[in-house]
Amino acid sequence: MDVESAPRGHGFRALWGRLKEHPLAKLGPGLITGAADDDPSGIATYSQAGAQFGLNMLWTMPLTFPLMVAVQSMCANLGRVTGKGLAANIKMAFSPIVLQSVVLLLLIANTLNIAADVAVMGEVAELVSGANRHFMTAVFVFGTLALQLFVPYHRYVFFLKWLTLSLLAYAAVLFTVHIPWKQVVLHTVWPRFTPDASAAAVVVALFGTTISPYLFFWQTAEEVEDMQTLPLSAPLNQDPSSARKELRRIRWDTWSGMFYSNITAYFIILATAVTLNVAGVTDINTAAQAASALRPLAGDFAYLIFALGILGVGMIGVPVLAGSGAYALSEALGWNEGLERKVRDARGFYSIITISVLLALAIQYSPISPMKALFWSAVINGVVAVPLMVVIIMLVSKKSVMGDFTASRPLIVLGWVATAVMGAAAVSMFIPG
Repeated sequence: MDVESAPRGHGFRALWGRLKEHPLAKLGPGLITGAADDDPSGIATYSQAGAQFGLNMLWTMPLTFPLMVAVQSMCANLGRVTGKGLAANIKMAFSPIVLQSVVLLLLIANTLNIAADVAVMGEVAELVSGANRHFMTAVFVFGTLALQLFVPYHRYVFFLKWLTLSLLAYAAVLFTVHIPWKQVVLHTVWPRFTPDASAAAVVVALFGTTISPYLFFWQTAEEVEDMQTLPLSAPLNQDPSSARKELRRIRWDTWSGMFYSNITAYFIILATAVTLNVAGVTDINTAAQAASALRPLAGDFAYLIFALGILGVGMIGVPVLAGSGAYALSEALGWNEGLERKVRDARGFYSIITISVLLALAIQYSPISPMKALFWSAVINGVVAVPLMVVIIMLVSKKSVMGDFTASRPLIVLGWVATAVMGAAAVSMFIPG
């Protein structure tokens, strides 16, 4: 009997079997996509929003939730129906310049985002363990790279799903501090802040952090990966017999994954609002700085779980960032791609992953500030997201692409609303404040 078929008994093999049967292990790409959205750089953005504006930025999460669900649902459906990733679908339906522009900007933004994430992870590890931050950054980079290169997708994704539990750290923080729940509800539905340039900048950052292009590519590609791991499974436009079951699974998976992501972001804003903002700490540049600032205000326990949560989500976020870029470029160039393939069978795909994370590591030793890298990645994401969302909506509306499974009218409407919101956010970045 192998490890995966031994759910009962004692020892490691039995534990592995029980974990494989847990409902968490049955959830799909939506869960990991949602968790990856709350990467260390995202945590820094949410922390800054709470520290600077208190409870008055909580409203952004209920607003972005359905918009995020709409876009990610379209991406997931596109992957499962066509059996191709997002870049491969763009390649078939649009001119090469559209694909080339999107993929190039995605790779640049992802590399800069990885650099910011691993810098924060190294800083947090130094705070917690006392080890040198640059050494710990290298450990995280090579650790995540080794997992992607040498662990098959069906095993690797299992561990990523369990790592999503690290997001619960931010809910746990709320049990260590006093929460004025009436004020929380009031400010969520009726915020009070001056709509000036600084508020606009934070709102733009929150929208850009929550609805990001790399998540579009990742969830589409992972639906294809999951489909390929199932015996006798085919794209829905070729074999519609399982369409009802699969599309229902995607809806549940995406709604639950995005809810998990957004409620976590809500908790981070709330935790920093009732601690840092109340204490007059209003300027947070990194997630590690937020953890340090929490320590004298909320105690060692809050500080520790906040810090460990950063490390946990970083171990999810970095592979998703590197992987999404690799899927996009490999599909654009027609290379073999997929985390289920061995390195020798997809050398180009794994080379992109390797180059992305090593360039991100190199930034730590260059004059480029990781936080400046984060800023520019946010700008690029804001610019790329809007035309890419237009392309996605057009793809899922085409019968030539989706067959009988074109997106529903409510989903399309939500998609256009999300595009308009992101477009307004992107334009505001270039309006002098």
